[in-house]
Amino acid sequence: MSTTPQRITVTLNSKPVGTEQGRSVGAVLMGEGIKAWRTTRNEGKPRGLFCGIGACYDCLVTIDGQPNQRACMVEVCDSMNIEGDFDA
Repeated sequence: MSTTPQRITVTLNSKPVGTEQGRSVGAVLMGEGIKAWRTTRNEGKPRGLFCGIGACYDCLVTIDGQPNQRACMVEVCDSMNIEGDFDA
């Protein structure tokens, strides 16, 4: 049995990025140096990974066309399309 994580490719705002299976979407974004991926409705303040346990809803992104997914709670899978208010 191999313990080496499987390499997969996801897209961040249409940019292909290699990563390891088993990571959260939030971990992939942070690993790419993206610390904020949406803004607040009223004041436009940047939001990204905050609590990391799915309680605060600050890390919402669109995943495979489904908006408002918590980046800290969703595990990446091959060919996943992740969209947000960030430059990849």
